[in-house]
Amino acid sequence: MIAIQEIDHYEEIRKIVEKLGSKRENLIPILHETQKRFGYVNKDAQQIIADLLGIHPVEVYSVLSFYHFFHRVPKGKYIVRICKSISCDMHGKEKIKHALEKELGIKAGETTADGHFTFEEINCFGLCDKSPAMTINEQVFTELTPEKAVEIVKQFKEGNYEN
Repeated sequence: MIAIQEIDHYEEIRKIVEKLGSKRENLIPILHETQKRFGYVNKDAQQIIADLLGIHPVEVYSVLSFYHFFHRVPKGKYIVRICKSISCDMHGKEKIKHALEKELGIKAGETTADGHFTFEEINCFGLCDKSPAMTINEQVFTELTPEKAVEIVKQFKEGNYEN
């Protein structure tokens, strides 16, 4: 068990667990609330959650690493995700990916130096009939072209989208 004084956010996470319940089946809601509060769930938070739920830390890590929408490291204010399914690939995803990398100045898997954008490739969104697809945070964009994708990102840069 980690000493409480070593953890910056122990008390805040303890309150989340207290509110949602300390049963193992509450792990995913607890992770969502922790990420909502801190932006990601680091190793210290994983250990605290495991201790408070009475489970092994590897269980917490397994859930975090399985779901793409959980973060173990800080991410940008806007998380740009493009689908890498075969359908999106067949409809020009690679050209969109390269256009976004150029516009953002980063590669897939990276975050801009100013912390505004993180760019990720993930598995299927389930929008194959409207591919290629992309999300920025919770907003979905479909039937993209490289130009359309870049224009959408520019709109976020200019603050014309709220999320």
